[in-house]
Amino acid sequence: MDTDIYRIEYNHVEPCRGCVLIAEPFLRDQFFGRSVIFVVEHSVESGTMGLVLNKPLPVMLADIMCDCQSTEDIPVYRGGPLAMDTLFYLHTLADVQDSLPVTDGIYLNGDFEAIRRYILQGNPVRGHLRFFLGYAGWEDGQLHEECEADTWMVSRDGRPCLRDDTDQQWENALSSLGDKYRIWAGFPQIPELN
Repeated sequence: MDTDIYRIEYNHVEPCRGCVLIAEPFLRDQFFGRSVIFVVEHSVESGTMGLVLNKPLPVMLADIMCDCQSTEDIPVYRGGPLAMDTLFYLHTLADVQDSLPVTDGIYLNGDFEAIRRYILQGNPVRGHLRFFLGYAGWEDGQLHEECEADTWMVSRDGRPCLRDDTDQQWENALSSLGDKYRIWAGFPQIPELN
C-alpha cells in the first residue's frame, strides 16, 4: 500500500495573483481552517492579499448598507482577519471605473456607485458579485514560508471564485488538485473527534 498518499505536502505550485490558496485539511485556525482564498495581489515587494471565499457572515449586504436593497439576499463573507470594517468586492463587471483587474474577467473593487446602480437595476448578483468584510494578508516571504510548511495548496484556477457552492468549496477545490488531494478532502478536520 502506498502510504505516501496520506502525507500532507504542499503541491509546489507558486502563488500568484488570481490563484487560489486551499488550506491543508487539519489546519485549526479560526479564520483559515478549511479556507479557500482568492489571491488578489501577490508581489515580492508588497506581499500578498487575498479574500476568503467560503466563510459567509450572518449578515446580508442590505444589513450593512441600507441603500443597497435588492430582490435577492446578497451575502457578505469574512474576507479575512485584517480591516474587518472595510468592504471589498470581487466582480465580473469590466466597465466599472477604477476596478483593479485580478485575472481574466475578475475585478476587485472600483466605483461603488456603479456597483450599487447595477444591484438596484435588478441585475444578477450571483456569479457576478461577491462582498467581503476584511481581507487576508501576508508580508513579503510569509506566504512562501507557510506553503513550504505545508499549510496551503495552490491552484492556478481562480475562476470558481464567484460560485455559490461555499458549503463544499474547500472540498471541491482540494479535490480538483488530483487523487491524493481528493482523499484528504474526506478527512475530518479534527480526527480525534471522529
